[in-house]
Amino acid sequence: MRIEDLWLRYGPRAPWVLREVSLSLPAGATAVLLGRNGAGKSTLLRAIVGTLTPARGRITDRPEPVAWVPERFPPDQPFTVADYLTHMGAIRGRRPATARSAARDWAERFQLTPYLDVRLPALSKGTVQKVGLIQALLVPPGLLVLDEPTEGLDGAVLAELPRVIAEVTATGGSVIVSDHSGALVDLPGARTWQVDGGHVTEVLPAAGGGRRVIEVAVSADRATDTVAQLRAAGHEVLRVRDEPAARWSAR
Repeated sequence: MRIEDLWLRYGPRAPWVLREVSLSLPAGATAVLLGRNGAGKSTLLRAIVGTLTPARGRITDRPEPVAWVPERFPPDQPFTVADYLTHMGAIRGRRPATARSAARDWAERFQLTPYLDVRLPALSKGTVQKVGLIQALLVPPGLLVLDEPTEGLDGAVLAELPRVIAEVTATGGSVIVSDHSGALVDLPGARTWQVDGGHVTEVLPAAGGGRRVIEVAVSADRATDTVAQLRAAGHEVLRVRDEPAARWSAR
């Protein structure tokens, strides 16, 4: 897939959100999109999946089918989880019985089986997010786009996401993921796209591969913002771990 001189805004007189964006992503590759809130990450992802038409530039060789997990999955729909997923699978060309079977398989993997007969508006935020993930995976994607996919997910499903991404790329699919939480920082071989000041650049590994690891300790209520700020500045966050309060106060 090639992104060529893309300019994006939300109206003919609106300010430019992104300008002169040129990137490429080969088959089987993963890109992690970094940047502060409001920098334009979701805008770029919407253009990539085709729901936002660029004012200038173009996107070519977009893999098919495209699977999109938006940042906010719309739960106000009068369907049970099973009926919704079966319908989404049918829209993508699967027979209803095949779509329902695939939905049940993914539900088991994402610990969603007890909720298959529950209507979407009755679900919690994290459970709705699982539905959003499954609907994108009912048909093997040529391009999987994940906009903040970890919001509200439990630890078991968070641990499963990197494996799902690896399975998509192993079959030649490409993946683009934006993750403000920093939970997907260890995706092996992922490219880094940095959004800043209306421009998007690919952050290349340091020459020679040499790195220095610096540990930073912050209070728990600042952890999410700190991770986002570090990644927005181009740093790689290796992991986030909890430390007992007693040990913290003893320092």
